[in-house]
Amino acid sequence: MGKGISLLVMKSGASSGTDISGLVETITWSGRRGSPTRTLQVSLIDDDGYKHARSGVDIESGYQCIFSYDGAELFRGIFLRQSQSHTKTMEFKAYDLGIYLSNNKDTFVYENKTATDVFKDVCSRFGIPVGGAASTSYTIPDLTKKKTTGWDAIADALSLDYENTGTKHYVFSDKGQLYLKKRLENVLQWVLDVDTNITSYKYSKSIENLKTRIKLLSKEGTVLAQEQDTALEKLYGIFQDVDTPDESLSNAQIKSLAKSLLSEKKTPERNLILNNVLGVTDVISGVGVFIKIPHLGLNKTFYVDSDSHTFKGNLHTMSLELNLISEASPPEEPKQEDEAKKDYKVGDVVQFHGGKHYVASTASSPASTNLGAGPAKITLTNKGSAHPWHLVTEDWGKTHVWGWVDDGSFS
Repeated sequence: MGKGISLLVMKSGASSGTDISGLVETITWSGRRGSPTRTLQVSLIDDDGYKHARSGVDIESGYQCIFSYDGAELFRGIFLRQSQSHTKTMEFKAYDLGIYLSNNKDTFVYENKTATDVFKDVCSRFGIPVGGAASTSYTIPDLTKKKTTGWDAIADALSLDYENTGTKHYVFSDKGQLYLKKRLENVLQWVLDVDTNITSYKYSKSIENLKTRIKLLSKEGTVLAQEQDTALEKLYGIFQDVDTPDESLSNAQIKSLAKSLLSEKKTPERNLILNNVLGVTDVISGVGVFIKIPHLGLNKTFYVDSDSHTFKGNLHTMSLELNLISEASPPEEPKQEDEAKKDYKVGDVVQFHGGKHYVASTASSPASTNLGAGPAKITLTNKGSAHPWHLVTEDWGKTHVWGWVDDGSFS
């Protein structure tokens, strides 16, 4: 495959496809966090002309497509919608494998299963190939979902796992296989700033859903644990939320859960919308990017909530909706035996020694090498992984480190 847009179409089950890239007018590739499905909307020339024929695609015949850009496959899925008009154009909408989670219903009953078990079982029921599944640690005592979609069952299982471990996961499709991945493993090294690629932005803050106090109750109404932020209550008054934890949790785990819930819910919502940014294919929903907008005082990492990438001719632009990543420390991990490691935490500014950084904490090869030494901030941790520390430079004149690094790479 060469540079630019490549669109192959084929009938279901076919071993090869037809390249219709020359008929493409516009392609929009998009997704949003919390959905298992990414979509591809394609506008094609639908008119017999000199040296080209019409696509011949009819969704009722079961057509699939593979979309690549600059030689890298970005999307593989099935066409489910088409339209034609007097303008002699044809429009298609395709969905990746995640659509089989959203469009299949069943009754799901699980006892003492993890979210990983649920994910694998749902995929097996509906014939969805699994490429990989991260191991989730929480055992769900009981999960029953009647006459609902496979995605509802997986989403509930992942929600229960998060409530009890503080670790978020997400589902995505890649090259015809479905994956379950830990969210913090997917913070990228991309920087978006007003000096290079941000042209239009809107930043908003809200405390409408903020909570200053969390109360966990037993099924009988007994208070099991309570956490509050007195400083915030002096500012805003009391905003309380009540929940009932899983009965299998110990007292220590319930107290830890209350702290974790308060840490998340006491943080104001900070949303950023970027329009017509110079496109980067790695920046999709669920990943993190570093945002620099001096006018707003932003020099932080945000998660992408939704993305829409538009390809037209040689131009690739993207529009993003993002949320600020909390800089609060993640749930407590088992203590490291190395005394030097225990002192580092999220928010610390350290001295990076120079060298390599990685696109993910589990990546096998570095994204960059021979980086200069200089000050950097620890923004995330994933202890126990190959590259457990995520650093963001504090001085772009000295070092461009912005990714996951190894133990011993800073002091």
